[in-house]
Amino acid sequence: MTSREQPPTFGISRRERIMDELRRSGSVRVADLARDLGVAELTIRRDIGELADRGLLTRVHGGATLRSPLDTTVARAAQGAPRFRVGMVVPSLSYYWAQVVIGARASAAEQGVQLVLRGASYLASDQRRQITALLESGSVHGLLVAPENLGPDGHALLQWLESLPLPVVLIERRAPSLLALTSIEWVTTDHVLGGVLAAHHLASLGHRRVGILTSSQSPTSWQLRRGWAQAIGELGLTPTVDRNVSLDLLDGHDRGEALDDLLDEVRATATSALLVHSDPQALLVQQHAIDRGWSLPDELSIIAYDDEVAENGSPPITALRPPKQHVGRRAVEVMAARLAEGARRPAERVRLVPALHVRGSTAARADGT
Repeated sequence: MTSREQPPTFGISRRERIMDELRRSGSVRVADLARDLGVAELTIRRDIGELADRGLLTRVHGGATLRSPLDTTVARAAQGAPRFRVGMVVPSLSYYWAQVVIGARASAAEQGVQLVLRGASYLASDQRRQITALLESGSVHGLLVAPENLGPDGHALLQWLESLPLPVVLIERRAPSLLALTSIEWVTTDHVLGGVLAAHHLASLGHRRVGILTSSQSPTSWQLRRGWAQAIGELGLTPTVDRNVSLDLLDGHDRGEALDDLLDEVRATATSALLVHSDPQALLVQQHAIDRGWSLPDELSIIAYDDEVAENGSPPITALRPPKQHVGRRAVEVMAARLAEGARRPAERVRLVPALHVRGSTAARADGT
């Protein structure tokens, strides 16, 4: 047996190993699994077939991927009547949310839950319209939603959700304490901690003058800012650049001017590191700095938040990654438990920790400034 080979695994244990690898990397190859698990490729193909029949993955040539939102095949295990039918409304079916949906679908197949997915926008009125359509269908037992939660419109939407006669689990959202809502549950990444972790990473590299750039349209930004402000105060760092703007939504001319203005401020304030949310903004800042002749990360370290495309930067961008698929999985688990146990179950509100992935865009500051 070579150093890479493992003792043979059997039955459910082998299939659990396949799913663990899928959740870790997003895809698997039959040949690699057969070698690593010490079984024939035919055995792995049968395992993949069984998992696909349960709706847990999507078969592709030579292997499998996590269940894709584009996979319209019906799992054999789901052909019978599901235990519960749950509506799911998210503000986008791409970028960040596609991973959340993949996790939710995988968990739904395991829990005997049928998901009815609807895409909305970031407008509270559109979200309410999509939720209402699910309610009027009369066929859903509960709702998984990612609603607007800020301002008068967001607060009104949350209060309406609280009043509904069926359980609601928020995804990557939570209700402000001032609303005193008691029945709504949620599963969210601890984005406040994300801001703290970003500041600690930069401080550990000797950066003392640091700035932040967040996306103005994102509900995540205020949470990141809260953690960031708390941490830089406790760490004794000097806040410099502070901008809340969506550079990726500006047209070419305005975007170029905004980036020039940002980098001029970075230079003028001797800022050595930036936290940027989200990845597209981080890539824009990095590319513009390089085009202006900056040496990165020597002149400016960049840490991104989301980690959707950050690793494609040059150099690859250090990023904090919310556990997007696990958010979807846990949301379905919380909903299934609520539907199974009813009102006697205490309300559950879950916060998951983002993971730091260190890459080449952040470097130690030799002079500690």
